[in-house]
Amino acid sequence: MGHVPLLDELAIVAALAVFVTVVLSRLKLPTVAGLLAAGALLGPFGLRLVSSVHSIEVLAEVGVVLLLFSIGLEFSLARLRDIMRQVAVGGALQVGLTTLVVTGVAVLAGQSMGKGLFYGFAFALSSTAIVLRALAERRELDAPHGKFIVGTLIFQDLCVVPMVLIVPLLSASGAEAGAAAASIGWALAKATVVVIGTILVARFVVPKILGWVDASRSREVFLLAILTLCIGTAWLTSMVGLSLALGAFLGGMVVADTEYSHRAMGDILPLRDAFVSVFFVSLGMLFDVRVVATEPLLVGGLLAGFLLAKGLLATLAAMAMRFPSRVAWLAGVGLAQFGEFGFVLSRLAQTSGLVTDAEVRPLLAAGIASMFVTPLFVRAAPHITAGERLLAPLERLIGVRSIDEADESRKLENHVIIIGFGVAGRLTARTLQAAGAPFVVLELNADNVRKGKELGLPVYYGDATSEEALGHAHLREARQVVLLMNDQQAAQRVVDMLRRVAPHVPVLMRTRYLAEREGLMKMGARDVVAEEVEGAVEVIARLLRNIELPRNVIESSIQGIRAETQTSERKQTLPRAQLGDVKALSELKIESVLVREQSQAAGASPVSMQLRSTTGVLVVGVRRGEQLLQNPDPQASFEAGDIVYFVGTSSEIRAALPLFDGA
Repeated sequence: MGHVPLLDELAIVAALAVFVTVVLSRLKLPTVAGLLAAGALLGPFGLRLVSSVHSIEVLAEVGVVLLLFSIGLEFSLARLRDIMRQVAVGGALQVGLTTLVVTGVAVLAGQSMGKGLFYGFAFALSSTAIVLRALAERRELDAPHGKFIVGTLIFQDLCVVPMVLIVPLLSASGAEAGAAAASIGWALAKATVVVIGTILVARFVVPKILGWVDASRSREVFLLAILTLCIGTAWLTSMVGLSLALGAFLGGMVVADTEYSHRAMGDILPLRDAFVSVFFVSLGMLFDVRVVATEPLLVGGLLAGFLLAKGLLATLAAMAMRFPSRVAWLAGVGLAQFGEFGFVLSRLAQTSGLVTDAEVRPLLAAGIASMFVTPLFVRAAPHITAGERLLAPLERLIGVRSIDEADESRKLENHVIIIGFGVAGRLTARTLQAAGAPFVVLELNADNVRKGKELGLPVYYGDATSEEALGHAHLREARQVVLLMNDQQAAQRVVDMLRRVAPHVPVLMRTRYLAEREGLMKMGARDVVAEEVEGAVEVIARLLRNIELPRNVIESSIQGIRAETQTSERKQTLPRAQLGDVKALSELKIESVLVREQSQAAGASPVSMQLRSTTGVLVVGVRRGEQLLQNPDPQASFEAGDIVYFVGTSSEIRAALPLFDGA
């Protein structure tokens, strides 16, 4: 067999990427950083081991399409509605502020308005791939800052469409401005039609098509169908002048609203991860170390712009949405880097003659450097409190109830402090309210604080890592602290603060994994409930009940699991078994019959009628008026008007029924 083009270079890319990533992982550096570093070594500005950079970039584009498709799979129309405020308001604030400020700075620096707007667009976009992966690895997607970041990234991805259309027109002359505006308006109209058409197809066409494909019972055919939807929607949107990324994202949302979304995600993940890895390597290949050497001040200034200025603007956008300082600080750090689509905009700007290659290279060098350090900063940010302290004066301006209001308005002692007002926090608060037990809730999410206020619950804005906030909650006089936060890193900091401020107050908290339990108890928590253990116990109990093991065997098994992991203060409950659920008793039925006045049963007892021996049915209950007689005495006589409940097979019940009729 002859030489296969690109195969040798792909082998080099894969081998060096694995080597560099493994070496950097020993230094506790993220995988993305290793892939970017490998690309820098492989590329034309490094060791030059790869010459077919363009071909590698084509494969990288496939990775972007698969990445956006998988993101769309996770954000169905229903979930998109849930975070619409973060998408619309938070995203608009971050993109608008960044674009406006960067454009203004560029114009003041002597650039044209067209170039300034291009730089504003490039700075406004962040890296969806890097940030989402970092949040997922740290289990922070559902944390307040995670939701803000995800909403903002979705808005940025949607903004790519008009940006891609606008950038080539920025170099147009004044006479062409009207035609350019008309072109943009027409393109946006087409985008609207495509989005509406996609929603209609998602609701009425795709579920039926996937149902037919699923009926083939072929995994290969199903994967091909999913790839057809992914690549097909991307291709169709590109044919009408829109971006491949938008088409892939819409294709994912189409599948996300069907019952096949989880299967599609599982099948496409290996392909996505492979191609996205190639994408990160291709980004690293664009890093030109010579630019850093010849223009270090410019590259350093642009890098500072990404990390500091852009991060500050994103932080201000979060603060404007009334998020507290900690959430805003983490959101700013998470969004402070160059984005994948910044490369797309840069190529468009070069092709249209808006900017030269020499003008773009420092931007790309600083952008790639910002993408390399982002995973490191995201990991370190929760442990850096300087940013929170600098933002603390702005918290008074966000307009939510602070915990010091509780200190002024009510006397707190012998009470429970609940930290976190998610689902678990709301259930706990409602239970304590129903029991009449005094409590107060500290919450960092301003939206949750408002929801608690609407419910009439004592929910206040307060950072539980702040000694001042805990003082206003009268921590030292509290009876118990219940810690129910989703942000595990923040929860550890809260435990440490609680131990230092009031070590005598017991702390009850939850954690996701059993492996974290011992460490949290050493830090000062009195009791820690591991979610994976409680979930496993409930699943095992239901499993053993479903396979019809005796109750004492089930309870013994659960006790063994508890002894190995963690104890529970509540009595073990099992799903109630119905007769039809127990296969050994599936032929038995429960039947009821009315005792008529002239029947043989009226005035007779089960013993005198020899009911059990002659028919085979067993009386299990009798309803007499409003009273239910359970396990009635077999010597007791039936009375006319009684309703008798007995168990037996169908033939036994048919034999017993005539005895209760008055024929």
